[in-house]
Amino acid sequence: MVYCLLPVSMVTVVLLAAIWMYRHRKPPYGHAHINQDPAVPSSPPLLRLQPLQLLEVKASGRFGCVWKAQMMNQHVAVKIFPFQNKESWQMETDIFMTPGMRHENILKFIAAEKRGNHHDAELWLITQFHQRGSLADFLKGNIVSWAELCHVAESMACGLAYLHEDIPRLKGEGPKPAIAHRDFKSKNVMLRLDLTAVIGDFGLAVRFEPGEPPGETHGQVGTRALHGSGGFRGSHQLPARCLPPNRHVRHGTGAVGAGVPLQGCRRSGG
Repeated sequence: MVYCLLPVSMVTVVLLAAIWMYRHRKPPYGHAHINQDPAVPSSPPLLRLQPLQLLEVKASGRFGCVWKAQMMNQHVAVKIFPFQNKESWQMETDIFMTPGMRHENILKFIAAEKRGNHHDAELWLITQFHQRGSLADFLKGNIVSWAELCHVAESMACGLAYLHEDIPRLKGEGPKPAIAHRDFKSKNVMLRLDLTAVIGDFGLAVRFEPGEPPGETHGQVGTRALHGSGGFRGSHQLPARCLPPNRHVRHGTGAVGAGVPLQGCRRSGG
């Protein structure tokens, strides 16, 4: 078995190029392109969903577990938080309901709600389901070509660039603030069937509201820096107060951090 580990510098160059292309081809602020159905409200309220059947657990972590579920005629992902993790559920819900959070490279939010009562209560976060799962899971059992890697990198960079962008005015919505993910890793990047990257898991994200300091949430999270990279700390490892206020600097730190998920790319042969 032969393992090929791409240099951080090479991946970072690809990501920076993708972000540059995205920023120079996107429409001006007043006409930002948001991939959404006009009939769907930008900030859906908490609601009691149609009957939903949990099918199988797809992932689990310290804040809860993610189920594949059936809702009407479609599969959805249901992230279930125990009630003691209400703060994490609320933070992620707030980020998803931020104006302008509909984009082809951002996980599609459907709804959030409380299920059950008192001690057995659960907090549900329902999003679009992606059969391929996370980038981390996909790389464990698949060979990725250079063209496929570039596609993943470009779509991932577009999602990050959009998150980092502050848009003063959106048609039919309020302004979209810049958002720092702060827990960006391959497990938090989903893949569509065509390997387009979709960024999710915003439990540690922070918004940069105009004229206000970013709200403090959690401190350093569990994602490890690359072995041998010394003192590298991505934006996902920094408290909100330490994040750079300049949005162009945030783009740079995000691009470096985005190189970490792609270092898991492996090639095997027999």
